Amino acid sequence: MKLNVIKQRGLWWTLSAVLVLAGIAAMVVSFSQYSAPLRPGLDFIGGTRLLLERDCGEADCATPIELARVREIIAEQGIESSNVQLVSSATQNLDNIDQPKTGLAIRTQSLGADERTALQSALSDEFGPFDPEAIQIDTVAPVLGQQLLTQGLEALLVAFAGITVYLSLRFQLDYAVLALVALMHDVLITLGVFAALGLTLGYEVDSLFLVSLLTIVGFSVNDTVVIYDRIRESLKLSPDRPINEVVEIAVNQTLTRSVNTTLTTVLPLVAIVIFGGATLKFFALALIVGFLAGAYSSIFIASTLLAWWRGRNPQPLPQIEAPSE
Repeated sequence: MKLNVIKQRGLWWTLSAVLVLAGIAAMVVSFSQYSAPLRPGLDFIGGTRLLLERDCGEADCATPIELARVREIIAEQGIESSNVQLVSSATQNLDNIDQPKTGLAIRTQSLGADERTALQSALSDEFGPFDPEAIQIDTVAPVLGQQLLTQGLEALLVAFAGITVYLSLRFQLDYAVLALVALMHDVLITLGVFAALGLTLGYEVDSLFLVSLLTIVGFSVNDTVVIYDRIRESLKLSPDRPINEVVEIAVNQTLTRSVNTTLTTVLPLVAIVIFGGATLKFFALALIVGFLAGAYSSIFIASTLLAWWRGRNPQPLPQIEAPSE
């Protein structure tokens, strides 16, 4: 299979622009609702999260839990700004249509031990006892949440800076800048997908999401380096060859390697999404989205941008010394 990446670069750029703009739109909507581009989880904003599952041996699990009544009970406890979800179990954050909804996920302000006990007692009186072994309680202080967010963003910026310096030294500055554009493309697409998931499915990003972004950046730049390295070597061997032709050949020569690397990485992640726990599912899903976006940007964005830039700003050919007589 041979790709005409240069001839159809308008198509690749348009597709990327549509995806990025759709993601930015999702982040804008998310910001209007949650004051953040993505729906922040407990790791970042602080508070208490309770995961409760009814004990069907003693409670009547056939009777559904009414979310309106749950919110009334929470309000009676003097707890404000709480988010309540009906879930299949205490270990599953997403609704599953194949299982009865026997669990509650409650995210609220930071609660003390007495406040948590009072809330659980009130809910038990209304809906029956909850399984004590399935109860999960997570508490994060707001200050710690802000520190996690700040440190995660700093790590991402340091990664971008380090990659820029490395590519500038190994190749040239324009290679580094264009590779950085491709990396931003991958990050924005991943952010957009998870902003949409937050709006539609109530997904909340946590510290693992920042880890996934760092992993995506490293994986994506690796693919780009392979293609850029082949372009550089081809230019050394044939400095007078048109840059469009050089890029076309380099992309097709590395295409099989890029596709195989991405597929062999994504397949285990798909297995984690299908069979893994709730936390690992979204971590793996973020990696899948980012890795696919990274492979796409390396092949269709970073390479075509380099060809376009070098076509507009041709580099001087190396001077060949005349043989001495």
